[in-house]
Amino acid sequence: MSIITISRPSCSKGKIVAEKVAETLGYECLSREVLLEASEQFNVPEPMLAKAIHDGPTGYDHFSHAKESYTAFVKSALLTHLKKDNVVYHGLAGHFFVQDVPHILKVRLVADMEARVAEEMERENISEDEARKRLEKDDKERCNWSTYFYKTDTRSCELYDLVINLRHISIDECVTIILKTLELDYFTETRQAKAQLEDMALCATLKAAIVNRYHSAEITSQARRVTIRLPEPVAHVEKAKEEIRTLIAGIQGPIEIYFDVKSNLLTRTAMHK
Repeated sequence: MSIITISRPSCSKGKIVAEKVAETLGYECLSREVLLEASEQFNVPEPMLAKAIHDGPTGYDHFSHAKESYTAFVKSALLTHLKKDNVVYHGLAGHFFVQDVPHILKVRLVADMEARVAEEMERENISEDEARKRLEKDDKERCNWSTYFYKTDTRSCELYDLVINLRHISIDECVTIILKTLELDYFTETRQAKAQLEDMALCATLKAAIVNRYHSAEITSQARRVTIRLPEPVAHVEKAKEEIRTLIAGIQGPIEIYFDVKSNLLTRTAMHK
C-alpha cells in the first residue's frame, strides 16, 4: 500500500505518466477530481480553487485571506483521499501538503522547454512565441506560489525523492523507474506513517472548518488529541473557544480538543481543555 505524488511543469507528460503508474498498480489516479470535490464541499467555484493553489499572490492577497482559505479546502480534500492509500496524485501542490510523510513517494518530472512549447502549440493551436510566453508565465506563477506559502521554489530537488528528466527517457521507462523506486522498503507504509497521515488529514479537515474565521490557527494532532493554537491574541478567550467548537461540531469521530489561546487582555497563555 503506497502513495505517489507527481509534480511537473505544464506540458511535461505528467498526466500520462501518472495514469500509466496508477493503471499498473491498480491505484486511484487523482488530479482535478480533488478540486471538484473541494468545490462541492466548500461551495467555492473550481476555477477559484485552482488559481489559489497555482498563482502567486497579488497585492490583494496580502490583505485578504481567501488564498489561504481556498488552499486549506484543497488540502483537506486531498489528504482525506490520501489517508485511504493506493493513490497516485498528479495535481498541484500535493507534494507540499505531504512533505513530512516518509512513505509517500514524491516525484518530480523535468521536460525540455522546446518539447513543452511544441506540445502547447499543438494543444492550443497557437504560435511558438505565444506558447513559450504562456509556459514561462505558468512556471513563474507556480514558483511564486510555492515561495509565498512554503518559502521555497517548487523546482527545488530537495522537495522530492525522485527527479526524472524526460529529455532522453521514454514514458514507459519513466514509469518503470517510478515503480522500481516504490519497491524500496522506505516507501512501504508503516503503522506509524499511517497514523501520521490520519492525524494530518484530521488537522486539515479542522483547519478547513475554521479557516474563514481563524485563518492563522495552527492545528496539531496526535492520535486524535488535537491542539488548536491561535497565535494572535483574542479579546474573549472563552467566546473564541466556543465559536471554534461550533465550527468543528460536524467533524466525525472522537476527538480531544485542547486550546492554546492568548488573551489580549492578559499576558499569560490560557491552556484549557
